Amino acid sequence: MNGKNPKSRLPETAEYGFWKSPITSDLIVAETILLGQIALSGEDVYWSEGRPSERGRSVIVQRRPDGSTTDVNPPPFNARTRVHEYGGGAFLIDGSAVYFSNFKDQRLYRAQENETPLAITPEAPWRYADGVSDLAHRRLICVREDHSCSGREAVNTLAAVDLSDDRGMRVLVEGNDFYSNPRVSRDDKQLAWLTWNHPNMPWDGTELWAAEIEADGRLSQQHQIAGGPAESIFQPEWSPDGELHFVSDRSGWWNLCRHRGGVTEALIEMEAEFGLPQWVFGQSTYAFESRSRIICAYIQNGVSRMAKIDTVSCTMEPIETAYTHISQVRAAAGKAVFRGAAGRLPAAIVEFDLETGESQVLQQSFEVKSDVARCISAPEAVEFPTENGLTSHGLFYAPYNPDYRPSDGELPPLIIKSHGGPTGSASGDLSLDIQYWTSRGFAVFDVNYGGSTGYGRAYRERLADHWGIVDVDDCVNGAQYLVEGGHVDGDRLIIKGGSAGGYTTLAVLTFRDSFKAGASYYGLGDLEALARDTHKFESRYLDRLIGPYPERKDLYRARSPVHFVERLNAPVIFFQGSEDKVVPPNQAEMMVEALQKKGLPVSYFLFDGEQHGFRAAETIKRTLDAELYFYAALLLKKGLRF
Repeated sequence: MNGKNPKSRLPETAEYGFWKSPITSDLIVAETILLGQIALSGEDVYWSEGRPSERGRSVIVQRRPDGSTTDVNPPPFNARTRVHEYGGGAFLIDGSAVYFSNFKDQRLYRAQENETPLAITPEAPWRYADGVSDLAHRRLICVREDHSCSGREAVNTLAAVDLSDDRGMRVLVEGNDFYSNPRVSRDDKQLAWLTWNHPNMPWDGTELWAAEIEADGRLSQQHQIAGGPAESIFQPEWSPDGELHFVSDRSGWWNLCRHRGGVTEALIEMEAEFGLPQWVFGQSTYAFESRSRIICAYIQNGVSRMAKIDTVSCTMEPIETAYTHISQVRAAAGKAVFRGAAGRLPAAIVEFDLETGESQVLQQSFEVKSDVARCISAPEAVEFPTENGLTSHGLFYAPYNPDYRPSDGELPPLIIKSHGGPTGSASGDLSLDIQYWTSRGFAVFDVNYGGSTGYGRAYRERLADHWGIVDVDDCVNGAQYLVEGGHVDGDRLIIKGGSAGGYTTLAVLTFRDSFKAGASYYGLGDLEALARDTHKFESRYLDRLIGPYPERKDLYRARSPVHFVERLNAPVIFFQGSEDKVVPPNQAEMMVEALQKKGLPVSYFLFDGEQHGFRAAETIKRTLDAELYFYAALLLKKGLRF
């Protein structure tokens, strides 16, 4: 499955977990960049890339038709917003100008060629995201998050930022808890947007609204188009003809719809997901290539595909690509630009010719060199039985390195990965972080437990009221399925996860005895602390996942590992950012202290300046090396069976 060993020498016999690999932590941090938002302007393509080598600085890159590129925001400018803490939608293009949110002060800046970026918003405790240009009124319309009210929740609105000399600002829409996706029609006469309120998250229920834009810039005739407390709307867009399109899960699947003549209709109805969980702003799964043709990406059985949709006949034609994970879809006449990845292909900014079917990689997250390519373990989609007669999903990576073979009869240790969110999914991208382990002789199973996206609303809602139960069951049952199938060593099971995945990791290690070690990346140990202390966007998230707080305080305590440390009998390594506002450091420190008092092996790494998700190269390198050392020292010593 993984190719032949090009070397003439025979593979060396070595214990699983101790194979030498060319995929080192130095290689990962030196070579990898994070590819994010994409935008088109004329013949130019723009994208953002996070650079670990620059301590995670996010840079907007402009690529011209001749292939030349320019960094739009020079150091120290960092194009990143903190709206909802997770950000996204940090820049937009307006003619020759690029507007972006600067991370340090969260002000909006205008960048133009050969000029130092200029701040266009005042110094204030305001954050901006998801902006769009309103050309007729020479302004930007964006989400604004006001943090001026100390001790109270931030206030979210849709605001207009005047681009004329007076640089005034006007709140256009207010009163609800959250807003996103302001979109101006092609004739500059209408505005559409999404909104929702606590306790909903955007994948639970959102409302799609529209209004007329008056000559003086005010909004009138505001009215709701679609959505509600049990219908999730994603990515509203105006067609060239002024018809409002959007993705709705009213059928149980996020399908593409349009609103015309006062009626909403599905363009294509199928058991597939054209939408994504809106953890960040600026996501796009479809775009208008012409007046009557949409280029889209959708997920079916956990795999992304591309297609053309004829909006006149409401028919869909597949587009064959080499990619199985597609996002950030943008389009112009005759071409599509998107972020694509696959099991053997790293994430890349791809320009696709719709007539010839040829693709060009404009930028990729890392280069797959020959010594790395020969060690790649491709993912295998696995369905496995779980509780209540249901089936769950995951991606299995077998250990592989052509220079090594195991001892006769030996089975590999297994690392279960529990993704974050928990409303998220394992994508199947070529990840050096996963290959780091498989090339050393570990098997990896990336579990899409119940609650994950990509399998319809019913699958997504399995976690309602059952976080800490369904995800735990699925991780345990997924591991057991691989053990019973003879794929992995049932005596050497490890689990790891970040954020919500870190909580699942700690819950599995506390409330079950199947696993022998774990790694928690900024994971939750105390659910009550999260309910009390987290930021606005997620402050009511747990109402659906567990129950309202403090009314169901009993459930929060019953599912919090920190209250049951006496049940935890496995070594754990913790990684935490000092400036994490989503999961504050005290979450990890409570667990570490409890484990230390119990005398269990435990390691704790606190990284100064890091937030929720690590960005600096030195941090990423340190975590990989420390995690490997932790497993090797405690769990993989020859003769030690745990």
